[in-house]
Amino acid sequence: MIQFFNTILYQPLLNLLVFFYNIIPGHDLGVAIITLTVILKLILLPLSRQSLKSQKALQSLQPKMEEIKKKYPDQKEKQAKMTMELYKENKINPFSSCLPLLIQLPILIAVYQVFNTGLTSTNLPVYSFIYNPGQLNSFAFGFLNLAKPNIILALVTAISQYFQTKMLTATKLDSSVAKAPGAKDENMMTMMNKQMQFMMPIMTVFIGISLPSGLMLYWFVNLLLTLLEQKMIFSAKK
Repeated sequence: MIQFFNTILYQPLLNLLVFFYNIIPGHDLGVAIITLTVILKLILLPLSRQSLKSQKALQSLQPKMEEIKKKYPDQKEKQAKMTMELYKENKINPFSSCLPLLIQLPILIAVYQVFNTGLTSTNLPVYSFIYNPGQLNSFAFGFLNLAKPNIILALVTAISQYFQTKMLTATKLDSSVAKAPGAKDENMMTMMNKQMQFMMPIMTVFIGISLPSGLMLYWFVNLLLTLLEQKMIFSAKK
């Protein structure tokens, strides 16, 4: 399994990073990481777009879902059945939003290993057809050491994480619906969403101050691209 992971994800990502590092004028590792991040985002774009469209569709169905809860306030099974029929009628898979996250996780692990190796190794394990620079210069933009943690970059990434999570979980209930007996679960979900808005950035800071800032740069740029993508999809007309 480990060998499969290395062959499919780790080695290609490391070699792609080295390739960009070699061809970018000045051999700036920060620019190479940004370029790699954009490439990965483009590769995963179809999945992330499908996920965001599914979430937007679920938000558009919120009023109808609240009507079901008001109509069957004490019949959980009936609510579940009617909700699934509503999903089916609108051709929505409520679980499709989880797929990009599941795919992103092993990629994030691979990226961490790439930076952990690429930023410290003096003998990079690159393919034979890619020039081996021996060791990558970890300083980016002339001042940022990507091999060491950086609290400022961690904080900036956490702020971006806050806005990304806020946009993703933003839902508003009509006051009359919020008071309905069947809306208790929805109110609980809203409270959980608000907690996530703060928990995710806090976790980002704690993780970021212990990881190489090269990984946080990847995380930050990926969040900016995700924010842009979310804004385009959520603001698009139906």
